[in-house]
Amino acid sequence: MRIAVIGIPGGWSSEALADAVARATGRRLLLDLGSARLDMASGSVFCAGPGQEPVDLCRLDAVFIKKAAPQYSPDMLDRLELLRFVAGRGVPCFSDPSLILRLVDRLSCSVTLSLAGLPLPPTTIAEDVDCALDAVLGYGRAVLKPLFTSKARGMVLLDAAAQGRDAARVVLERFHASNRVMYIQQALDLRGQDLGVCFLGAEYLGTYARRKQPGAGESWSTSTESGGRYAAFDPPAEIIALADRARQPFGLDFTCVDVALTDSGPYVFEVSAFGGFKGLKEACGIDVAELFTAHALRRLKLLGQERPA
Repeated sequence: MRIAVIGIPGGWSSEALADAVARATGRRLLLDLGSARLDMASGSVFCAGPGQEPVDLCRLDAVFIKKAAPQYSPDMLDRLELLRFVAGRGVPCFSDPSLILRLVDRLSCSVTLSLAGLPLPPTTIAEDVDCALDAVLGYGRAVLKPLFTSKARGMVLLDAAAQGRDAARVVLERFHASNRVMYIQQALDLRGQDLGVCFLGAEYLGTYARRKQPGAGESWSTSTESGGRYAAFDPPAEIIALADRARQPFGLDFTCVDVALTDSGPYVFEVSAFGGFKGLKEACGIDVAELFTAHALRRLKLLGQERPA
């Protein structure tokens, strides 16, 4: 069976998933979408890994999508469109790229969660700086978030209550210069941590916390990029149920739901198709790569049984 793992060669989770697939199938194929070439005339998508000859993804038995790009950006949407072409040619993809597409843009994800009735932190979307300034002044403290980002990269904490209107406008204008659509969220007291609640299909796997470490100074983020560390966490049933509600509109094969516990109650920040492997492994000892591989292989077997001979 020929299965490609789409990921980042050298990346921890991509390599772990490629290793798990190799143990299960006897073949190891880790491919980087940065090398992909779509030939619509022939109905092929050629892609290669380091030191490998290009292979046609449309002739494989399946594609496992671990990472579509090194970082979130609008370019990731285009890469996922290439994989949507592969899926449209009949190659099973885990998760379906058309479902992942709804998660890459923070605004798209938030709109889906809001329409499903999930509790989000107070959030404003605006292109006009004056409108954004009104929202920030109303929040007092706000986090400005790029629409395409992960691990808090590019996010800005704006304390308008302390800095005042004029200084807040300057910060917003600077942010607006590279973020035409501004995503503004009221800053919450995260109690030093937020949670990653993970599911394999509809099955709850486990939860890890990202915790701000003592001595992290003025850093407001719990992200591991900002010095946060993974720790095991045993959430109450109502938090698992909340995360499950957030997972359902997207229907992924693996889902990580970011949840914050605050004095005002729990909030859902976002849903991810890419995170969670390392957090569960380091904090809980759960090998998601092995579980994901077994899950996808079971799905493939069922798909084979359902196809006419």
